[in-house]
Amino acid sequence: MQSIVTLTSLIAFFSYLGIGLALLIAAVVVVALVTPHRDFTLIRQGNTAASLAFSGTLIGIALPLQAAIAHAVSLVDAAVWGGLAALVQIVAYLLARAVVPGISRQITEDKISAGVLAAGISIAVGLLNAASMTP
Repeated sequence: MQSIVTLTSLIAFFSYLGIGLALLIAAVVVVALVTPHRDFTLIRQGNTAASLAFSGTLIGIALPLQAAIAHAVSLVDAAVWGGLAALVQIVAYLLARAVVPGISRQITEDKISAGVLAAGISIAVGLLNAASMTP
């Protein structure tokens, strides 16, 4: 009987997971740095709008990262496409902020509608970003 999990597959799993997590963390840090409001501080203070917006950011970045990893032919391929996916999400966030200039202030003021809108934009762009990554 052949084992389903081999050492090679286990190494590949942890390698792709590591690339995905590294890109996710890097992208989230960049988004946190470009937002005028302080996501983590607001979330610690119980700000629901910030929590919703940040959750949307995480999902919006993770969706195309998943597609990049799923379609990758190598770790380098996954890293390049994953990095591009993260960059697209960051640009989408900046564009959304330009279209809705007061969104950061509204999130700081815990206006739930602003958090939901920010999350929705991130997730929608993430879905389109992911769907665009075809083998």
